[in-house]
Amino acid sequence: TDMGNEEDITEIYSSADDDGIPPFVTVDTLLHLYHLQFDQTLKVIEETQFAPAMADFSREMMQIALEQHGAVADDLQEAARRNVAYFAVGLKLLEPAADAPAPVAFMVAEELGLIEAHGGFSASPIFGYREDYSQYVPRGHYTRSETLERYFKALMWYGRISMLLKGGDDAIISEEEARIQTLQAALIAGTLYQPQYAELLDTWQRVYSVTAFYVGFADDLTPQEYAEAITEVAGASSTWANLASEETLFALRSELATYRAPQIYGGTGEVALDPPFSPEQLDDLLSDTMGMRLMGQRFIPDGYMMQELGFPRAGDFTGEGKPFSMEITQGGPQRVFPRGLDVMAVLGSERAHEILQAEGDTVYANYEAQLAALREEFDGVSQADWNRNLYWSWLYALRALIEPVGEGYPNFMRTSQWQDRTLWAALASWAELRHDTILYAKQPYPVATAMPMPPETPPPGFVEPRPEFYARMLSLARMTREGLSAMEVLDEQSLERLQSLEEIIQRLLDISLTELRGEPISEDDADYIKYIAGRLKRAVLGIDEEEEKTTIVADVLTDTNTSQVLEEGVGYVKLLVAAYQLPDGRVVLGMGPVLSHYEFKQPMADRLTDEAWREMLRQSPPETAPWVGSFYLAQ
Repeated sequence: TDMGNEEDITEIYSSADDDGIPPFVTVDTLLHLYHLQFDQTLKVIEETQFAPAMADFSREMMQIALEQHGAVADDLQEAARRNVAYFAVGLKLLEPAADAPAPVAFMVAEELGLIEAHGGFSASPIFGYREDYSQYVPRGHYTRSETLERYFKALMWYGRISMLLKGGDDAIISEEEARIQTLQAALIAGTLYQPQYAELLDTWQRVYSVTAFYVGFADDLTPQEYAEAITEVAGASSTWANLASEETLFALRSELATYRAPQIYGGTGEVALDPPFSPEQLDDLLSDTMGMRLMGQRFIPDGYMMQELGFPRAGDFTGEGKPFSMEITQGGPQRVFPRGLDVMAVLGSERAHEILQAEGDTVYANYEAQLAALREEFDGVSQADWNRNLYWSWLYALRALIEPVGEGYPNFMRTSQWQDRTLWAALASWAELRHDTILYAKQPYPVATAMPMPPETPPPGFVEPRPEFYARMLSLARMTREGLSAMEVLDEQSLERLQSLEEIIQRLLDISLTELRGEPISEDDADYIKYIAGRLKRAVLGIDEEEEKTTIVADVLTDTNTSQVLEEGVGYVKLLVAAYQLPDGRVVLGMGPVLSHYEFKQPMADRLTDEAWREMLRQSPPETAPWVGSFYLAQ
């Protein structure tokens, strides 16, 4: 039920203690606390280390490109000129007072104007193809300081812009453009892997490896792969002129064409598909977007799931009415808005699948076949691969959470209503994950209770018993601490917060196992639950109150057919009241916090920041999903 505009998930535990009500410790609490650790550690690293490092990197790479421009000729000279502009844009986004070299000043000013206007798709003055400039609105935690806003725009530039490999009449760019852009990429990659520029390579590898630990590896080709291809076809000591020769450049492009294609279409070139639509069209499009990105946005499994369950993969709409996922396109009704429930269905939630069916979101020609194939694919992922980075490991924890519970669990947890409540929590946590990684993640473009008499002794609180979930969250928290410590990017206060979180998760895991054995918890454990509010506060010590709020939002998908984005928001904390039976037979009411989730469409020119989302919640919040009514009493 509602409890006002509460945005602090720990406050309910303080209220329960003050009112003498046993606290019910929910999984939502740990999900939100981990989000705070993930978001805060990343923010500190970006603001204190990566922003200044990338400014220095951009300045030096711009200067090197300028020197190369004066030393080479023809297509190579044009490629170097564009690289001067490319790095000048990145530098001025990080340091607005910096000067762009005269030969590219006008081009840079035009590019910066489009980025600042963030009006949607427009032809890039430097690269020629159409880019979605609405993506350059700082959002997520990047609105918290000027440094973070600048870093967001610069890394979005370095993350989205591709130096494309393929050209021709059926490609996104011409053959001549593809030659120049491949030379641009070759100049950058070749420079970074020259011994005299080892410090620049070290900066690139440091930023890339730390962000890869959080989110994963780039979906597009990297400078490292281009450098390997150059060595393969031209040797380690090849000159720039030799590289630009028709024969060597053809060999380089042929070699790179055998490399991995991206798996997610990120909007490059604003390509429209012609009917008749087929899944193969997307494969061709992904091949056409092959190229190098300096700090490419990352392959994320949920983005891939949504793409594979959207247009054109899902096939034609075969139902009636207008479900959430369907919009009318020039090619007729299509599934252009895959949902968060799709992600949960692939992760194993049969309840999510049932809801999608009930709401008409599965009546597409290929949907069920696509879902079955994705489930098989992700069921085959090993435990080690689920723990390849923090992003995948977070989803792995949610995978445990959405599994129905069986014998031995409290009766209320074995109901369909509890499945729905848990699904709501998982969706909210997924929204927090997408919020925290909005800069790096590659966004797809689709195309009964009883009140007992008060006992003589106060009843103990209760921990929501989900031992497998707690075990995975403990592994995730430990992986975060150990990984960031090993990379020497973890400050002392963040280290202490992560250690506090690990201690809390371990204790809740131990208590939940005691509960599931039907044994009474110890007096010490009862006190731990009773005073958990203070322990939770220690796990967020030093984090600004504004950062602790649950009210955050992220756009996760862009539909160019309707010029809308799919927003996933977390709202105010809701109050959960649960009746649980103690080993002595008493039935007790406890209360705890629940995260709330919203999914809605928003104009792509008005992608929401957290601040705008909070204003929307105050003024005119979107409706909660109908299926939430099975357990949620809105007031």
